[in-house]
Amino acid sequence: MRDSQWLRLGVLFVLLSVVAAGPSRGQQSAPPRPAVAIEPIKAILDAFRSHSIVALSEGTTHGDEQSHAFRLALIRDPRFAATVNDIVVESGNALYQDVMDRFVRGDEVPYDSLRQVWQNTTQPHTVWDAPIYEEFYRAVRAVNASLPKERQLRVLLGDPPIDWERIHTWEDVRGFVANPLFDRDRYPADLIRREVLAKQRRALVVYGAMHLQRRNLLFNYEPLESGAPTIVSLLESAGATKVFSIWVNANLEKLQADVASWGKPSIAIIRGTVLGAADFTFYYPWNVERMAFIDGKLVDIARDRWRSLRMEDQADAVFYPGEASTIKTSRLSPGLCADPAYMEMRLRRLGIASMTQEAERLKQYCRTAPVK
Repeated sequence: MRDSQWLRLGVLFVLLSVVAAGPSRGQQSAPPRPAVAIEPIKAILDAFRSHSIVALSEGTTHGDEQSHAFRLALIRDPRFAATVNDIVVESGNALYQDVMDRFVRGDEVPYDSLRQVWQNTTQPHTVWDAPIYEEFYRAVRAVNASLPKERQLRVLLGDPPIDWERIHTWEDVRGFVANPLFDRDRYPADLIRREVLAKQRRALVVYGAMHLQRRNLLFNYEPLESGAPTIVSLLESAGATKVFSIWVNANLEKLQADVASWGKPSIAIIRGTVLGAADFTFYYPWNVERMAFIDGKLVDIARDRWRSLRMEDQADAVFYPGEASTIKTSRLSPGLCADPAYMEMRLRRLGIASMTQEAERLKQYCRTAPVK
């Protein structure tokens, strides 16, 4: 099976889910105005005054170091823990929630147990093995060390609780992703309802941007009943909450020239602005096919039937980390390449998932990466 087939299977069962966007509100009576930069920590804290859930997309891509640096600054700001209770992350397997709870409250946790949080997720590849994810967990632990127990931050692991001890073949993978309890959008949405909203807490949700759409691009922005759900669409569909959703983009100066002079980073509210009026495909420019479920089958939608959607109907704000040319991506630690047990584990899982191209990329990286 080709790598693209793994993705299609993930879309079919909503394992490798992608984000959703909101309904278009038609033409505005007045022309859009320029967006205005806001200091980003203040913007997020202000959003929590009216929203229990603030969702911040992980970055321009997974591993975005500038966005990671901002998240560290955010959680280290004393106002954050005074306002927010929980942080929901994509980068950890919920099977190890107890391990993470003990770790962030300061208990001694063996490293071999801790690293399973990010190494044993539903994703067979190396995405969460980049050092910034472990660094984030350690930063939360350090913040909690200075806080009274009742104000300590909790990290909620949003990835479904896959047990790789039970995954040996492709059929095992199919069985796991076919189980609706392990949907990579429904699972975290249910987690947020149960652990955050039902307990009247507030949470920052840090996920890949495509999980934070209001309507799903890959399903041609169909409503929830017809398209594939996302975390945001599921939370908002029940009417229990309204999510404040923030999308990260490093190319905003192409829409509004003075963005280049903004502070780095900045946040801007986009409703009624030039940034909000832009089509969503500016923010997600990759040429991906759109699909629909017809008679229970996943079929491609003809290009002339593709819909458009304003960004302001997909998200509430944008985060500008700086010019695209300055963005750096955290890479796999070369030391892991020298760890035979780690390499055997990763290549075995990539083999089970038939992700042959990803396996070759990993081997090529390890052949050239300097081992420190």
